[in-house]
Amino acid sequence: MAFDYKKEYKEFFAPPVAPGIIAVPPMNFLAVNGQGDPNEENGEYSQALGLLYGVAYTIKMSYKGAHKLEGFFEYVVPPLEGFWRQNGTESIDYAHKQRFNWIALIRLPDFVATNDFDWAIEDATRKKKMDFSKVKFLPYDEGLCVQCMHVGSYDDEPATIAAMSDFAHANGYVIDITESRYHHEIYLNDPRKTESLELKTVIRHPIKSAN
Repeated sequence: MAFDYKKEYKEFFAPPVAPGIIAVPPMNFLAVNGQGDPNEENGEYSQALGLLYGVAYTIKMSYKGAHKLEGFFEYVVPPLEGFWRQNGTESIDYAHKQRFNWIALIRLPDFVATNDFDWAIEDATRKKKMDFSKVKFLPYDEGLCVQCMHVGSYDDEPATIAAMSDFAHANGYVIDITESRYHHEIYLNDPRKTESLELKTVIRHPIKSAN
């Protein structure tokens, strides 16, 4: 049976709806940087997802080809994730999504080294006749965070975020969103196939000691 990150790492992919504190270890990701409204039809964000999944599935299916990845095991491609920020503010203004700076992400298994990533970019480019140069190998050490499960529309996230902030403050922390520590979302449903009220999104904010 293929290794499923959502099932094996429930602390990262299935937190409760009540906020909690978690120390997130370093991880490696496929990443595409961009700007603008993610809901724009055929926009930059939509194109970024196509690039991410193209490389992610090239790596996942590599065992069927000549290129062998050391330590490879069969696995389910982890969920889509995103880092989000807007210039000049630590909060998110959902009324002006065109101002988003985002990094679309898919977690990589630990066995994927930079040379394997380079191979996957070349192989995807060759097979799909597309430019995958925007996809980057991103090591990221997220550190101490507050997180919870948000159930419902993305536009209803502010209430969940407020509860996370209150919980952090009550436990001696403050939110620490910066140019290198982000509002982080992990998407457990496909919004094209799921009613907005049933969407499940892990929301994670970096924190630091209030002292």
